[in-house]
Amino acid sequence: MDKVLGIVNGTEFTIGDTLLELSYLVAALLFVFGLKLLSHPKTARNGNLWAFGGMALAMLTTLLLHKNPEGEGISLANIWIIMAAIGVGAVIGWIIARRVKMTAMPQLVSFYNATGGAASALVALLEYPNAVAGDVGSILVTVLGLIIGAVAFSGSMIAYGKLDGKVGDLMKPFMTYLNLFLMVLTLGLGIYIVVSPNPPSEMIWAIYSLLVLSLIYGVMFVLPIGGADMPVVISLLNSFTGIAAAMAGFIYNNQAMILGGILVGAAGTILTVLMCKAMNRSLINVIIGSFGGGASAAGGEQGTIKEITLSDAAVLMSYSQRIVIIPGYGLAVAQAQHIAQELDQLLESKGVDVKYAIHPVAGRMPGHMNVLLAEADVPYEKLVEMDDINPDMPNVDVAIVVGANDVVNPAAYDDPGSPIYGMPIIDAHLAKNIIIMKRGMGKGYAGIENKLFFNEKTRMLFGDAKSSIQKLVAEIKTM
Repeated sequence: MDKVLGIVNGTEFTIGDTLLELSYLVAALLFVFGLKLLSHPKTARNGNLWAFGGMALAMLTTLLLHKNPEGEGISLANIWIIMAAIGVGAVIGWIIARRVKMTAMPQLVSFYNATGGAASALVALLEYPNAVAGDVGSILVTVLGLIIGAVAFSGSMIAYGKLDGKVGDLMKPFMTYLNLFLMVLTLGLGIYIVVSPNPPSEMIWAIYSLLVLSLIYGVMFVLPIGGADMPVVISLLNSFTGIAAAMAGFIYNNQAMILGGILVGAAGTILTVLMCKAMNRSLINVIIGSFGGGASAAGGEQGTIKEITLSDAAVLMSYSQRIVIIPGYGLAVAQAQHIAQELDQLLESKGVDVKYAIHPVAGRMPGHMNVLLAEADVPYEKLVEMDDINPDMPNVDVAIVVGANDVVNPAAYDDPGSPIYGMPIIDAHLAKNIIIMKRGMGKGYAGIENKLFFNEKTRMLFGDAKSSIQKLVAEIKTM
């Protein structure tokens, strides 16, 4: 029998309770340590393992030591059901992770984020009938968990669809007002449920109505968001899932869930703020869903397009001193990261200093380019953030833009009518020479013309990025 160590507020505190709480503390420390290691690519893998260890510890001790208010532990039958569910989920997750392409990683992140939101919303929905009437604190965290979890679920699923090309944008002027109305209506119903003196059994209609409203708001919130702004949305929805998980932890009074949710929510919120800064957007616009529309800058060609041959490009690169490669989503689509790293090594063998300029929102999710290049074993020291590389761009002999578009568009500086006006960009236009690798003259994810194409220092190298770089490598080797 579990030995009683003491009584706190009328509740017996046993050795099992003590070990359980200590395991949650250790798990929280492992989460924090793992998160710290995730801040650098060289230690990120170990960071995942340490955080996994913390979660495994919390789950194991909960299964073995958790007791309900009556002092009963989890039944053996339920333990087997839980273990089977974990096993099935682990196998499915492993298969998906092994098969997913790097270009589809943003979609996968959104999908996984949706499952976390759904889980938190279901916890709130199932536990609401067990709440005590008049217990404002308990009902409040339940309602918040339901709203935030449902919004994170439906919003993340729409984000997944948009990133995968299955869902289009719905950008109408009335969307701002509709989203504001839905937000106020959802929050109003949530407040009514919290302050209502009626017992939860009589408020089931309200909690299900709140669920429906929250799901609709999540959909309408993400639908107007333009593709160029999706990194902001993904990080925001990630913070929502963390906060919803923390609310579920409060419902169950589970310290591991609370701390884990707070860490995810805080990290997602900080990242969202950084993304907003990188996109020159305000957080309130993200919440309302009124930015990232499809308006294009004034159209029409703004100069002459000049092309460059492979041999001329090879000569220019070989006799340069400093080269900066600016990757974008096109690099991921072409799966050109490995051959880009081979070009990098070849140029360095000729005495050329090669760096990669990384824009905070290049690609389809935060850190997309970092992950892509790390996969190709590009040293992290070569990846230079936008703020650090821009002061050196006037001294760069050649800026090679591979698949990037909006993040190098000078319209952000000199076209007040552009949707990206005011957005910080990588100053490729300041380099002495500019080579842009593209399949054609298509617009970027923001749907606007790129003024860099018409710069007098720009030369276009049309074709698939992977094929073009392979030919460049072959050409340089013959020199």
